[in-house]
Amino acid sequence: MGDVVIRLDKVTKVYNTGTISVAALRGVSLSIELGEYVAVIGPSGSGKSTLMHILGCLDTPTTGTYLLAGEKVGGMSEAALAEVRNRRIGFVFQQFNLLASMSAWQNVELPLAYAGVHRAERKERAMAALGKVGLAGRVQHRPGELSGGQQQRVAVARALVTEPDLILADEPTGNLDSVSARDVLNLMDELHEAGRTLVLITHDTEVASASGRVLGIRDGLLVENDDRFLESIR
Repeated sequence: MGDVVIRLDKVTKVYNTGTISVAALRGVSLSIELGEYVAVIGPSGSGKSTLMHILGCLDTPTTGTYLLAGEKVGGMSEAALAEVRNRRIGFVFQQFNLLASMSAWQNVELPLAYAGVHRAERKERAMAALGKVGLAGRVQHRPGELSGGQQQRVAVARALVTEPDLILADEPTGNLDSVSARDVLNLMDELHEAGRTLVLITHDTEVASASGRVLGIRDGLLVENDDRFLESIR
């Protein structure tokens, strides 16, 4: 058995709105090992976004335990959670979340700026990350001068620049045409082959099939190796 990057044990998440309680996750247990490429697929309202927020330390469980690389997340302060998000997790979102006024390399260096890395080193690492995603010739371009696929590559470079333990991709092809989507999935394959741990959230079975392991989620519960479930959401 390899090193476990993610371990969830009976995790629940309940949202309270006035007198109404909604259980978004209902006892999720999950282990993901170092270097795995896992897709979580489910319909709207299934709990996949809540799961992503918990994995990314953007939210905490109501009950249950989350260990990230062996460290318990539940007891961390807000400052400690922010440091984990910045240093140990790389995020790729459906909305590229790039700053329009900044060049590609300036967008990529932002997590390093938040981490207090010296300016010269930030630029060097940002340039290297953009080279890894095939954008060495576009480092000075602003987002508006790049295609959707290129913008998503900038977002992937930004996720890589801190050399995180884990990359979380939330619907990374959702705003892309089919050609750009394939390019981004090919890039995910390359990251996986280089030993990165990836978790991809999607509603698209074709996108999910690019991963090494597919988990389904519905009504806040995970299912694995359930062909009937996967067929039901095609």
